[in-house]
Amino acid sequence: MGFESASLNTSEGSGERSRSIGVPGRFSFNLLPAPAAAILLGLGSSANAQAIPWTGEFASPWNAQKIFEPSSLPDRTDPDNREEIPPEDMPVKKRQQPGYEPIGIRAGSWMFNPSLTAGTFYDSNVFASNTTKRSDIAAVIEPTLRAHSLWGRHGVDLKLNAQQTLYNQNSSLNQTSASLKGNGWLDITKDTMLLSSFQVAHLNEGVGTLGSPSNAISPTPYNLMSGDVTLRREFNRLTTSIGFRTDSYDFQSTRAQDGTIINQDARDGQIYALHSRIDYAISSTLGWFGGVEGNQRDIRGTPGHTLDSQGYRALSGITVGLSNLVTGEFGAGYVQQRFDDPSIGMIEGPSYRARLTWRPTRLLDVHVNAEQLVTQTSDTSATGVLANAVQLGVDYELRRNVIVSLAGGYENDRFFGQVRKDNVLTSDTRVKYLINRFGAVSAYYRYTKRDSDVPVFSFDKHLVGMNVTAQF
Repeated sequence: MGFESASLNTSEGSGERSRSIGVPGRFSFNLLPAPAAAILLGLGSSANAQAIPWTGEFASPWNAQKIFEPSSLPDRTDPDNREEIPPEDMPVKKRQQPGYEPIGIRAGSWMFNPSLTAGTFYDSNVFASNTTKRSDIAAVIEPTLRAHSLWGRHGVDLKLNAQQTLYNQNSSLNQTSASLKGNGWLDITKDTMLLSSFQVAHLNEGVGTLGSPSNAISPTPYNLMSGDVTLRREFNRLTTSIGFRTDSYDFQSTRAQDGTIINQDARDGQIYALHSRIDYAISSTLGWFGGVEGNQRDIRGTPGHTLDSQGYRALSGITVGLSNLVTGEFGAGYVQQRFDDPSIGMIEGPSYRARLTWRPTRLLDVHVNAEQLVTQTSDTSATGVLANAVQLGVDYELRRNVIVSLAGGYENDRFFGQVRKDNVLTSDTRVKYLINRFGAVSAYYRYTKRDSDVPVFSFDKHLVGMNVTAQF
């Protein structure tokens, strides 16, 4: 299928991941939640300072250049002789061990899975500032309801959730988010599928994020509507897809340290993208892919400094799948984004993307990701950003019901239209304990450090928290 996009999430949550869908008599493929995470390495928070986020269910609103999602290689064995994949052969963070999977509530051909997460965290630098460092503790509550169909053909997967974060001393940081998203697939013929996804949400961009004003003391709320429709067709070893995506953003105001209101209407706009991809299975362990996406970004910008732009990204490379040992995709190509504002101009050059998962044992997954993309932000001036990131993470099954995850990342952000270059270091540690089918407890620690040529944007912060989840 192709591409993914994301926004900020303050919950610990495991987050939606790309989901492998097996179609009887056909090979499996990754079907993205709408929209899914950009990088699958840990948990994002409201203070995610990166243009290329580690994880989370969404990416930063300005990451409109879709990320090319790896496609699984075809399983060319006889479908009648295929066996279900046992839990121990699934990725550590995706596997559901017998006795710990949610029960769910079945109603006809639908399954419903409600859950409720409550937690608290300590933030050492709530305003992501290098001059006014304030610490605080906060409480988070997040109810979620997932519904998915149980039909033999076709399918629909929906997720409705809300989240409220309340700070003890800094009430200006309080925020409430709500989201309805879903994806579906329609079997038109044996070899043709129509894939779709959508999201309607009221979200918040946290203080200290790439797009947040430097003097803001409140999150920036915004409304998001997005949708994607993709037609996928298989021709024996060849798989092709073409799709169209649109994202609409409506930003509201935030508040500055001196109490004045910071209008963020300049960030309102729509983003349109046409994407296509070709996969060819050379063998059961090696494949070739080529993908391209063109976009039109109609962003209001500031007076005299529009953020409208047009661009494309093209990648080609190989997909590898050596049983359960090594899976990955490596692509290189070219990216170009032409901004209407002459002070930004055109950002272009070689581009790359790499994902590798190594499973030396059934208890350990090692992830390596590298990515480059072009995005933009609007603070006191309109700027374009060329972001490069490298990330490393490990997931370890300490016990059947205890998962330990460690991750670290480095990102370089180069700004156009402004003399600025940033380096971001992030580390993440978390432990998840599954009590039984109905509950889980998790604890996490995250460190973020941004060094900028413009000192006002530099900061570091520590985030420590714990969550309890009840599910059915």
